[in-house]
Amino acid sequence: MADLADLKTDAPSGSSDGRRKRGEDNRARIVAAMLEIVQSGEVAPSAEQVAARADVGLRTVFRHFSDMDSLYREMSEAIEIEVKAVADQPFKAPDWRGRVLELVGRRGVAFEKIGPFRKASDAFRHRSRFLGDDADRLSQRLREILERVVADAVDRQTLEALDLLLSFEAWSRLREEQGLSVDQTQAVLETAARRLIA
Repeated sequence: MADLADLKTDAPSGSSDGRRKRGEDNRARIVAAMLEIVQSGEVAPSAEQVAARADVGLRTVFRHFSDMDSLYREMSEAIEIEVKAVADQPFKAPDWRGRVLELVGRRGVAFEKIGPFRKASDAFRHRSRFLGDDADRLSQRLREILERVVADAVDRQTLEALDLLLSFEAWSRLREEQGLSVDQTQAVLETAARRLIA
């Protein structure tokens, strides 16, 4: 009888573990689907599109994410990991001027990755406090990195100009509105940075 009791208590735990695993798999598929849709250029994907791409039911999407904002939060965390990987690479240049120029290339890589997400998040920013805070957090983090690189080597005006020059907005303007390639954008920003810090 004791053996049967043990089996009865074990069974729900096993099925519970299976449900938890399926739930985790579905959540990961939903986030991956959202990333894929946004990276393909869709600025405002619907929950229906996400469900179709993830091959799950619409109710499954809302079971894991109470609203689309929470899905953006999850996606933002995945992208932040990519940006951090680029930002954490050690500098090759021995002096601060060389490191500023390295920042142009590094940020270009990061901005190309987060560009589609930023466009999508900007479309929802007016409805989401999280998305606004997320953009502010990214700008602040980028500025802190720049401040560490230049330390006390530049005056306040030069720092502000560099912060603007190396911003996502400057990169996006050159890429989108002015139609430059990645290499052209990097060359323009490097030229401007060289003149600024000469």
